[in-house]
Amino acid sequence: MLLTLVVVGVVAFGISLIVLLKRRRAQREMEQHSITAEELHALLASDQGLLLFDVRQPLDLLAYPEMIPKAERIDPNEVLASPTLIPKEKDAVVYCTCPSDKTSRMVLRRAVTLGFFRIKFLKGGLAAWKARGYPVEPYKEVFHLNPRFVSHSK
Repeated sequence: MLLTLVVVGVVAFGISLIVLLKRRRAQREMEQHSITAEELHALLASDQGLLLFDVRQPLDLLAYPEMIPKAERIDPNEVLASPTLIPKEKDAVVYCTCPSDKTSRMVLRRAVTLGFFRIKFLKGGLAAWKARGYPVEPYKEVFHLNPRFVSHSK
């Protein structure tokens, strides 16, 4: 009985260690695809043809109706379904307003698994950009809320 408990404990510890190491490796790989607000600002100022995509959910646009100048809005669900909306042969940056850059990381992860290696995410998203005092412009385009996220009251 004691031997069985020891074996189960060692196996559980081994599995936990493997999961932890895989998570850390994935985080390191994601960090290779990150860019700071300062770095993004410098790249945009140098006019190197960098593509910038706002991948926020529609409700986030309602909360923060502003964008980084030169950014193009792409619905994250559309880009996840069709990653070719972001050109593979050009340098691109995606950003959002999610805690821990969740939406940007999700888009980035999908793109990288499909062989997109010239894409990065803005670390800290729109909040990091604004915290540095960099310019934003009002978001004026029409967008539609996803019916899944809108409650219908009768």
